[in-house]
Amino acid sequence: MAKKPNKKPGSNTIAKNKTARFEFSINDEYEAGMQLQGWEVKAIRDGKVNMTESYVFLRNGEAFISGLTITPLNAASTHVVADPTRTRKLLLNRREIDKLAGAVNRDGETIIALNMYWKASFVKIKIGTARGKKLHDKRADSKAKDWQRDKARILKSSNR
Repeated sequence: MAKKPNKKPGSNTIAKNKTARFEFSINDEYEAGMQLQGWEVKAIRDGKVNMTESYVFLRNGEAFISGLTITPLNAASTHVVADPTRTRKLLLNRREIDKLAGAVNRDGETIIALNMYWKASFVKIKIGTARGKKLHDKRADSKAKDWQRDKARILKSSNR
């Protein structure tokens, strides 16, 4: 009897907003679902997502994401007009929407998209309330990152 080779589970991450953590300091994070069309799900499976310019806004007690680009596939259906940058509705609980509204209105924070991933067969997006960083904050973060890298290098060489 031949053994099956062990399959490693693939990464669930679809796309990351790498500039978000550099430009903003994130306070709270929330997981949200998205209302998607069929062609969008197919394009997401193919990895045609760009979320660097995306942001979340609240209107009429609902959350929407704008600036999220999902490039349609060439083999998309002919009867569907594909808009790659359309505004998509986010699916959140009422309590979460109220917390987000409080953070935006009271504290002056913005809501940004951090990353998009698969959870079972659903596309989820992690959003966070954030405050913009100043230039000196970015410098301090890069210094801390450099020090962590150097410290790991020093510890690795001293353990040999």
